[in-house]
Amino acid sequence: MAASIKSTYPAPPFPERLDWINTGGKTLTLADLRGKIVLLDFWTYGCINCMHIIPVVRQLEEKYANELVVLGVHAGKFIEERTTSNIRTATRRLGVEHPVVNDRHFRTWRAYNVQAWPTVVLVGPDGQYIGQHSGEFTFEDFDKVIDSAVAMYGKAGMMLAGPLHFPLDHAPEVQSLLRFPGKVLADPGHGRLFISDTANNRVLVAKVGADGTSAHVESIIGSGASGLQDGAFGEAMLNHPEGLALQENTLFIADKDNHSIRAANLAAGTIETIAGTGEIGHRREGGVDKDVSLNSPWDVLESDNYLYIAMAGTHQIWRMVLSTGRVEPFIGSGRESLDDGPHKSATLAQPSGLTTDEQRIFFADAESSAVRASDFSPDGYTQTLVGAGLFDFGDRDGSGLEARLQHCLGVAYHEGAIYVADAYNCKIKRIDLATKRCVTVLGSGEPGDLYEPGGLSVWEGLDGAGARLYIADTNNHRILQSVLDKAGNLLPPIPVTLTFPSEAASTQ
Repeated sequence: MAASIKSTYPAPPFPERLDWINTGGKTLTLADLRGKIVLLDFWTYGCINCMHIIPVVRQLEEKYANELVVLGVHAGKFIEERTTSNIRTATRRLGVEHPVVNDRHFRTWRAYNVQAWPTVVLVGPDGQYIGQHSGEFTFEDFDKVIDSAVAMYGKAGMMLAGPLHFPLDHAPEVQSLLRFPGKVLADPGHGRLFISDTANNRVLVAKVGADGTSAHVESIIGSGASGLQDGAFGEAMLNHPEGLALQENTLFIADKDNHSIRAANLAAGTIETIAGTGEIGHRREGGVDKDVSLNSPWDVLESDNYLYIAMAGTHQIWRMVLSTGRVEPFIGSGRESLDDGPHKSATLAQPSGLTTDEQRIFFADAESSAVRASDFSPDGYTQTLVGAGLFDFGDRDGSGLEARLQHCLGVAYHEGAIYVADAYNCKIKRIDLATKRCVTVLGSGEPGDLYEPGGLSVWEGLDGAGARLYIADTNNHRILQSVLDKAGNLLPPIPVTLTFPSEAASTQ
């Protein structure tokens, strides 16, 4: 969108009978917003590119609080994303505080001739359509546009003074000290559980009790404030951490919204940044240590002194040589799609979860609702176990191409099978690697049971004890534990009760 501003024709009105979020129950019209520049953000909450522009839009809202009104137009790609209550939960998880309308039938989308997520549209204070932009953009790009619009319409006397305020929807009380935990990592050798308490900007280190369903938090990595700061655990800052990987006494953290990899020294109680500049990187090139630009690392996996990174933002798996600090793309061309082939030519779609059987890497490819397998060799091959394409999703058990998942986010290997956090189906599924048969093993599909689970980790039984599966039940703000029986099925899950050094609370 050019910095020059020119109104062209009346902006299409919002269709009737749409659900609105963060408006105090009010249905908004463009007529209600006359005298303000209106930015319509067409998005869908699972899309990484849509997530990337949320902080950019927030910067614009803050700078132009008196002149600009932002309205989110949520046109959900996945079925789960078209339910108003799920969108409302997503706005809380992602920190979206402006009004959002549920355009579940794409009527507003079609009226504005939108073709892709994300797309932003500008409407003038006179209700006239100005223009639109598809894809990500920087604050600097749109700052010029908004500044020009404010000057032009202000000179014409069309701008109304003062900000417009919209009340946030009431948030239900959460009986948990966790907030949208994204990933969990079991360390049975030391009796520990690591939890990415994502929306609280911290990682918990907890000692697990003999029953497996109670855990005492021994360390908290991160002050809880959002930011990028190294140092002692209590002073350091993270920004929506997700994936975790352990190598001896070092915990690697995919610090997603800092676009960085952090290393926590569990003995010293300190954390340092080992990769990433702190700024989002759009170039698909490697680099060394903190000079390399990363893009929404969502999960990490350590194997043989390499750290594999699910780089959701570039639709690739990257690899870091821990001995040298070199980081570079390892799997995927960078094009968002679902194509098998040699690592460099295969295409991925927002990889968000990693696991291994020590022979291959398995990953959850969220936007293609697929589970993929790749060789550790740089000359290896990537193949799809379950999944068919970017818009081929659903909830169906079966073998290979017959099965359907919906925006899966986490995977965990155990005894010849991959357990899948099938997030948008609110279920856990099991893929038998010998037959490629995928079946539901936990969850009814109702949010009260599991609600968009994001992470899984297997606690391998010691001394003949049975294995357990730990689940980051993200939108229910809790960690669950389920025992694996000999057939690979899961027993009914039990919430893990966490106690903290200074206080005790249940995650239920």
